[in-house]
Amino acid sequence: MEGEKSISPLLYSNHMLILNKSEIENLLSPKEVMKAIEKAFTLFHTNSFHMPDRMHAHQNENTLLLMPCFTQNYFGTKLVSVNSNNPTIGKPSIYGTMVLNDGKSGEPLALLNGAALTAIRTGAVGGIGIKHISAENSSKLGVIGTGIQGFTQAIFASSIRPIKEITVFDLDAVKVSEFIADLRQSLPDIQIKSAKNSEDLVLKSEIIICTTSSKMPVIPNNKELLRGKTFIGIGSYKPDMREFPDELFPLLDKVWVDTPFASKESGDLAIPLINKILTKEQIHPISNLIVAKKKDNSETTFFKSVGMALFDVVVAEYMYQKAIQENIGTQVEL
Repeated sequence: MEGEKSISPLLYSNHMLILNKSEIENLLSPKEVMKAIEKAFTLFHTNSFHMPDRMHAHQNENTLLLMPCFTQNYFGTKLVSVNSNNPTIGKPSIYGTMVLNDGKSGEPLALLNGAALTAIRTGAVGGIGIKHISAENSSKLGVIGTGIQGFTQAIFASSIRPIKEITVFDLDAVKVSEFIADLRQSLPDIQIKSAKNSEDLVLKSEIIICTTSSKMPVIPNNKELLRGKTFIGIGSYKPDMREFPDELFPLLDKVWVDTPFASKESGDLAIPLINKILTKEQIHPISNLIVAKKKDNSETTFFKSVGMALFDVVVAEYMYQKAIQENIGTQVEL
């Protein structure tokens, strides 16, 4: 309209950084990611964050999960879509993206591949668990489950302990072979072999990581076999999923968790609580150890992780800052 001043589009112009799978996988070293996770645990311990409940939206076969979290300088939302029919058309059943925003202005800063971010930050959470509840000279690692989580857990475990041998087990022998071949490329100096069964794996390992979606324990219910080991639980994220047997719990003074709601979300804790072989008083947040810079030196130890959005936003923050500093990623104008 005549007489009105036009508004320059530059006033509303901003850019967003896009980080793809390969860039995310190579941006931070394992120790840098674990440093970010320790910061996240410190924020959790001091309640210096706001994490609304995860939200669900459904449309036909599609489910959208929204996982937001706010810290002092940033907030982020991981968006995950789930469609169980996708494998029939050759597509993954789960897709994920992470949006990182400026905590003051709300400006969108970065868009990250959510699957790669989740795999890396979860590997780092397992690594932090190993750092605080396993013997520092542990050199024999066992991994049950040959998905992406098994892979990243092995990478992070090997970065925090002097691992010399990795034993792998899965019900799918083809997947085991492919997994070992891929892992040897990333860890060429470590002896990697398959186990004939999970009992064989536990017998040969000092640290055992489970990364399956099993509804039944994947480890034998043998107290003497389990005694003196460190166990890391990654796979069970629903109340009907369970990877660890009853006989583990009488061996434990404490059970360490990443978040208190792990006792409700995971069958690895919920079922033993119901069966009264585990008490609520035994369950403690691992942030207690991290903030105090202490270790659990008990004979047998167990850390259970179910994950939380706080991990995503803090690791995304670290990735964004390094990517900007080193000019990595693709800048797009919004």
